[in-house]
Amino acid sequence: MSTAERVSATDSSDNYVLQRSIFAYLEAAKMVKGQVLEIGTGSGYGVKYIAPVVDKFVTIDKFVCDVDFKTYPNVQFLQMTVPPFKGIADNTFDFVVTFQVIEHIVNDDLYVKEISRVLKPGGKLIVTTPNRHMSLSRNPWHIREYKPNELVTLLKKHFKNMNTQGVYGNKVVMDYYEKNKESVNKIMKYDVLNLQWILPRQILQIPYDIMNRRNRKKLLESNTDLTAGIKSSDFFLKEVDDASLDLFYIAEK
Repeated sequence: MSTAERVSATDSSDNYVLQRSIFAYLEAAKMVKGQVLEIGTGSGYGVKYIAPVVDKFVTIDKFVCDVDFKTYPNVQFLQMTVPPFKGIADNTFDFVVTFQVIEHIVNDDLYVKEISRVLKPGGKLIVTTPNRHMSLSRNPWHIREYKPNELVTLLKKHFKNMNTQGVYGNKVVMDYYEKNKESVNKIMKYDVLNLQWILPRQILQIPYDIMNRRNRKKLLESNTDLTAGIKSSDFFLKEVDDASLDLFYIAEK
């Protein structure tokens, strides 16, 4: 699936988003063990971080990716549209990880309910999603985005304990963010009728994707060292607030 929503591990213009995503996997790899389910395989670059530290890793996506799963004997890939999680029994997994997915799910309450169902008692969900406060424009590929308290409210319906962290960036990351913000604002000034919020999101998806891809490549060309130089170690976790780039929540069943 060719879209800016599917992060490339080889396109340097995607490096900021890639490293932000890798950071989440590296943090999750410090916590997970036993039987682990991932919802949202994406390009599959996260497999190499999770598979070596768990007994079994089941990863689900709507689309097939290019990962050679034969090289990971403890990994099983399932092609599936969720929710529900068809064929997965109750109380199966010690951890569920789902990064940058929940914002794409129409029925987010059923999604969280299904995650709780397949987790063992005491099992944990690790979820990331963009912080709505820090989004630079409407993303029509997203059904919705969450403010920190909104995701807490949703998760509390099906989970008891919660650790609400946020993903933040150092000066290098925030320099890129500000340059990206400046570039996006230049584009958005032409939307004098505020159509990005008025038109149905399905109509905006392809134009948004084209502009998003062009914008990333322009940022790479004009700020090559900054864009290509961002590393996963330039991101960090702390207690969430409105300035976090992503919400990084850990919820216990």
